[in-house]
Amino acid sequence: MSSDIRIKKGLNVNLVGEAEKVTSKAVPSNVYGIKLSNFHGVTPKMLVKVGAEVKAGEPLFFNKANESMKFVSPVSGELVEIERGERRRILTLKILADKEQEYLDHGSFDTSKADADEVKQHLLKAGLWPFIKQRPYDVIADPNKSPKAIFVSGYATAPLAANYEYVLGGKEKEMQAAIDALVKLTQGGIHVSIPKKKDSPLAALTGVSLYSVSGPHPAGNVGTLINKIDPVNKGEVVWTLTPHDLIVIGELLLTGKFNAERTVALAGSSVKSPKYYSTKIGAEVSTFLYDAGVKEKNIRVISGNVLTGDKVNPDGYLGYYDNTVTVIPEGNDYEFFGWNKPVFDKISTSRALTFSWLFPNKKYDLDTNTNGEHRGFVVTGSYEEVFPLDIYPLQILKACLVEDLDEMEQLGMYEVAPEDFALTEFICVSKQPHQQIIRDGLDLMLKEIG
Repeated sequence: MSSDIRIKKGLNVNLVGEAEKVTSKAVPSNVYGIKLSNFHGVTPKMLVKVGAEVKAGEPLFFNKANESMKFVSPVSGELVEIERGERRRILTLKILADKEQEYLDHGSFDTSKADADEVKQHLLKAGLWPFIKQRPYDVIADPNKSPKAIFVSGYATAPLAANYEYVLGGKEKEMQAAIDALVKLTQGGIHVSIPKKKDSPLAALTGVSLYSVSGPHPAGNVGTLINKIDPVNKGEVVWTLTPHDLIVIGELLLTGKFNAERTVALAGSSVKSPKYYSTKIGAEVSTFLYDAGVKEKNIRVISGNVLTGDKVNPDGYLGYYDNTVTVIPEGNDYEFFGWNKPVFDKISTSRALTFSWLFPNKKYDLDTNTNGEHRGFVVTGSYEEVFPLDIYPLQILKACLVEDLDEMEQLGMYEVAPEDFALTEFICVSKQPHQQIIRDGLDLMLKEIG
């Protein structure tokens, strides 16, 4: 039995290039990359050196702040390079994959016979813990803290996001195994959202509280689910996971092997044949990008969706948490007098010279052009129209900019993440980097309050 949650505020960014529900096997990547930027706030301590041979699921490094938190290799092969940046900060680990994959075998794990501490230690040892994130601060969960609840959003509303009903099909057993383990780690239960009026594989899960969610983006954000069910207050912690990460956790519990395979949606208006590809975490994007064909040379490849994803080179790597790669035109052109004529091919919440509101179901071929430049905040009231959380978005952004910790606390900073402000950033007439502002504010709170 599920409960209904209806979200009214938001904005669906309908784009051309949705992935067709057909899955091809990507060409095996020669080199796999683990980007340290995917693990915000983690200071790595290497466990292996360049030239070392590793198995799939073997630890590469641990978190210096918590030695029990290990990060493992998605494939077996040789660690061929540790790419470093300023002050020798590790940026990317590159692994030359073996043709025949070898897996570190942890053995199957019977959750029913284990207590909470045994489950936690097994997840840490196997390198599964990085898949569990927490709020406040939107970082990898602190294993020393107990969450009041765990949240999983199975409603994908981001632009051109992978269709969960398609990619999760046949993985019910693995997801249930993960749920059976995770439910032992919280007293507040596990809350799972699914789209209303759709047949979701997550609907068959037992031991969870199920919610049918409807409404525009960001109805599918886990932050929206948290806000509507059990908001985070000072001193409280909740954990979050994605459905595709549940599969990795569940498969290791059942088989003992870390299987980094992932079904990825390759989408976007610059892709000739957008569809799904079976690949692995950290694979080179080029292994499936050119199989689908690219329409033009001047493109931007994004690991993730267009609102929250990271720009990567065509020979870059799939993000650790991503199951979507989006390719759209690069918007480095200038539209002469574009501000002074009616616009029919752009999305806007304003009705001034922009007529997208007349065509609510139209799909747009957008590029990366911001159509404006950075300036001071302009108070228009538009943020509130697309922001469904019970929080004042403009006020919390300003509190972050001036580093007012007391104001940030009072306005609800403990329950937000950068992705919750992706839409307000998208429609912002001032072109302010909302997500980065929130990220900097969370980092300040973590440093000063902890």
